[in-house]
Amino acid sequence: MLNSLDIAKRPEDTRVVVAMSGGVDSSVVAGLLARQGYDVVGITLQLYDHGEATHRKGACCAGQDIHDARRVAAALGIPHYVLDYEERFKNAVMEPFANAYRQGETPVPCIACNQSVKFVDLMAVAQDLGADVLATGHYVQSILGEDGLRHLKRPVDADRDQTYFLFATTREQLDFLRFPLGGMTKPEVRELAREFGLEIAEKHDSQDICFVPQGKYTDIIRKMDPEALQGGEIVHLDGRVLGRHEGIINYTIGQRKGLGIAAAEPLYVVKLEHKTGRVVVGPREALKTHTVKLRDVNWLGAEAIEEAARGNGLPVQAKVRSTRAPQDGVLHVVNGEVFVTLVTGEYGISPGQACVFYVDDSATTEVLGGGFISEAVPQALVA
Repeated sequence: MLNSLDIAKRPEDTRVVVAMSGGVDSSVVAGLLARQGYDVVGITLQLYDHGEATHRKGACCAGQDIHDARRVAAALGIPHYVLDYEERFKNAVMEPFANAYRQGETPVPCIACNQSVKFVDLMAVAQDLGADVLATGHYVQSILGEDGLRHLKRPVDADRDQTYFLFATTREQLDFLRFPLGGMTKPEVRELAREFGLEIAEKHDSQDICFVPQGKYTDIIRKMDPEALQGGEIVHLDGRVLGRHEGIINYTIGQRKGLGIAAAEPLYVVKLEHKTGRVVVGPREALKTHTVKLRDVNWLGAEAIEEAARGNGLPVQAKVRSTRAPQDGVLHVVNGEVFVTLVTGEYGISPGQACVFYVDDSATTEVLGGGFISEAVPQALVA
C-alpha cells in the first residue's frame, strides 16, 4: 500500500523535507503533511541580501519571510533550518540574469532558480537528511501513472498554474518531488492556513522576481556591471538612425513606450543587437513571429522527442510567455535542433524566454517539456 505521497511506508516512517519560503502556500504544505502524520522537516533558503528586503512586501526567501517560516514551523511543532545560499544564488541566478540582459535576451530567473538552487542543491540537502521526498508549494500536479512514471500536469487552479516555471524539472527530480497543492485552489489553501491558526494566512503572494526591488531590474544589472550601460544607436528596420540609447539593457522586445525617440507612427523594439549595441525598431507587425528555435530542451514525453516529432511534427499547445495562454503549435526536430511553429503566431517573442509544450488544451493537461528560446525571427526579418 502506498501512502498519500506514493511511498510504500507509513506516514510516520516517511521523512518529508518541505521547502518553506515563509509564504502561505509552502506553510500550508508543511501543515497538511504534519497533520497527516509525516516526519516533516522545514528548510528555508536565504537567497539574497535579506537586509535590503526585510521591510519590503512581496519579497521571497529573505528578511521577514525567513522569520515567518520560523514562526510557522514553531506553530506546527516541526524542526526548521535556514540555509545561507546567498553566494550560490548570486552565481546561479543573479549573474546569468544580468548577463542575459546584456546579451539582448529577456530571462526568466524563477526557472533558473528552480533548475539550480531549489531542485538541485536543496534536493541534495533533503537526501542528506534522509528524506523520502521534497515537497514544495508550487501549483502543479505530479501524477504517478500506470507506466510507473510521474507525469507533470497543470493544477486544478488555472489562475495559479506554475507549470511554465517548472518545465525544466527532470524525470529524476519529479520522482523525488511532491506538490500537495496541485489539486487545490488558492482560496482553499488560505482557508487551511486559517484552520491551522497560522499568522500568515492573509499574507500577500511574493512577486515574480524576488531579488529586484520595485521591479527595477536595470538597477540590479547596473550594480553588478556598470559597463552594461554602454550606449549605441536606435535604428529603424529600414536603416535610418533615429537616435541613441544608454544601454540595450534598458529595452525589451516589444517595448513601445520610453524609447527616447520621436516618430510619426508608433514604433516598437523589434531586435536588440548586443554585438553592435543597436536597438532596432519598427511597426507592430514587424514583431510577429511564427517559428522559434529552442536550446536546453527538457523532454518529459514517454517516447524520445525525435520519435514523437517525426514526420510532419508533433501537434502541441505551446506557451511562450508566462502571462499568455498556450496556443496551437507544431514541434519539429531538424538535425538535432528543436523548433516550434506557432500556428497563429505571436507578437514580441524574445530570446531567453521559455517555450513550454502541453499535450492539449484541457484544464489539467500534461506537460511534455520545454526549452529556452534561442532565436525568434519576426516575419519582417525573414530573408
